Amino acid sequence: MNMKDIYDTTILCEGCNKKTTKGFIIKNGSKIRLWECKDCSNRWFHPLDIQEYNNFQKIKNKQFRVKLRFVGNSYAVSIPREIIDFQEELREEIDKMLSMSLEEPEKLSIFFSKRIKKILNTDNI
Repeated sequence: MNMKDIYDTTILCEGCNKKTTKGFIIKNGSKIRLWECKDCSNRWFHPLDIQEYNNFQKIKNKQFRVKLRFVGNSYAVSIPREIIDFQEELREEIDKMLSMSLEEPEKLSIFFSKRIKKILNTDNI
């Protein structure tokens, strides 16, 4: 059974009894859909987006201790399941390549999405 998303419905403002408009905000990098009454400025946030945002906040600053292992001619680090579970689209593409960069001598970054950060070209500095 394919359930409809609540965002596809029209919501009436409880104060004005007028139709709300759909929109979204970006909060700390997360897109949160909302309905807004243009007359009284009341806002209602999509409950699933709020839940996902709160789940992200729980793991955002959590420090994970992982082992660095030597495998063949490379080193491997295991990514905790908690992080993978949060990245829903990643579960379906588990065998896809990730992007990794050494940003500073002690900072290694792994990017799950196809959006790759632009790296400053230091040749001209």
